[in-house]
Amino acid sequence: MDKMPKWADVVLIPLISVILALLVSGLVVAIIGESPWRAMQVMVKGAFGSAYGWGYTLYYATNFIFTGLAVAVAFHARLFNIGGEGQAALGGLGVAVILLAVDWPHWTLALAAAMGFAMLFSALWAAVPAYLQAKRGSHIVITTIMFNYIASALLVYLLVNVLRVEGSMAPESASFAAATHLPSAADFAGGLGFRGSTPLNISIFLALIACVLVWLLIWRTRLGYEIRAFGHSETAAVYAGINPTKIIMITMLISGALAGMMAINVVMGEAERLVLDFVEGAGFVGIAVALMGRSHPVGVVLAALLFGALYQGGAELQFEMPAISREMIVVIQALVILFTGALDNMVRMPVQKLFLALKRRRDDAARPNPAE
Repeated sequence: MDKMPKWADVVLIPLISVILALLVSGLVVAIIGESPWRAMQVMVKGAFGSAYGWGYTLYYATNFIFTGLAVAVAFHARLFNIGGEGQAALGGLGVAVILLAVDWPHWTLALAAAMGFAMLFSALWAAVPAYLQAKRGSHIVITTIMFNYIASALLVYLLVNVLRVEGSMAPESASFAAATHLPSAADFAGGLGFRGSTPLNISIFLALIACVLVWLLIWRTRLGYEIRAFGHSETAAVYAGINPTKIIMITMLISGALAGMMAINVVMGEAERLVLDFVEGAGFVGIAVALMGRSHPVGVVLAALLFGALYQGGAELQFEMPAISREMIVVIQALVILFTGALDNMVRMPVQKLFLALKRRRDDAARPNPAE
């Protein structure tokens, strides 16, 4: 069967899947006695109806772009990196270490150092599962999941016994110096209505730059070609002279570094200190974002925006309609993941048949008629 257009794969199929997921979610809301239409209005207004809502939606989306790109890069080499949670946690540790160790005179210098340490710590954390797969045959899914728990335990230990402020009971580091604070949306987009109450900061631009760099890497460099070739067929890649160990290691280092960049948005930009469980599941949401976005940066941005809206809109929905609990919001998010992931072929196959039928019709119309 001929392939469908790229835009249909990246945009049309996920859009249809989301619509189906929302329809099923509406049925669930109706079953508990609430109005699906009102629930949808509350979610959309909460996510996009004000600068406050946009601020939180884009803040969450920034996290999901980084973790989604991390999963997407690894998936191009057919490496299923489930370790975004742990890698982001170690990235946060790197941010805290360098920002607390040096008296930075300006946020630009602090940002450059924080980015370097976040990527370094998270890449090194991802390198261990990568090495175990490349050299010992340990499956990357199993080892990255295990390393999530190790990272969580390590962060708890450090925040309780090493980084915690003396005399404080809170498991968090000291606040970073005021000179390291990143400009917020109120600073660079105050004219659009953003205020200091929203956590959106300049990390959103770093996420968009990361999307461009990932696109250039995967589709415009020799390394990206080798990563994609290895992902399509390891046997053929080896025959072509591509070193599997090199590709696995480099791909996972890049993937881990991208996951660690999430810490810039949360640890340096929003919390301005290292706190416990700051990742809050963004590593796992990144898996859904990458799958829904077809591992393409444009798709990742759109999927991240959707999940950011679900997070922010869901919080408003829970507040405005108490009958819809937090668990219901999780159900809605799960349905989106179900339809865009596990039930992907339910939408893909009919769409492929439709495009094939349209192509055949165009070919028949262009073919000369022998009777003429």
